[in-house]
Amino acid sequence: MATTVTSKGQVTIPKPVREHLGITPGSQVEFRRAADGSIVIEKADGTRQPSRFAKLLGIAGPGPSTDEIMAITRGD
Repeated sequence: MATTVTSKGQVTIPKPVREHLGITPGSQVEFRRAADGSIVIEKADGTRQPSRFAKLLGIAGPGPSTDEIMAITRGD
């Protein structure tokens, strides 16, 4: 999807993108650089989808304590 930049540096966000992100008049958007150098636009109110890693956070349980790990590695 291509769009044109005005002399003021403004662009129109295409309707399918606005609908997908839930952007309505008055919404704030955020631009950020991704790890691969591309630019990502997101709705700025924090409603973006959690990453695939964030979805896994905490599902494995607490795990062993530091003391337990040290005992295992030392062979105690």
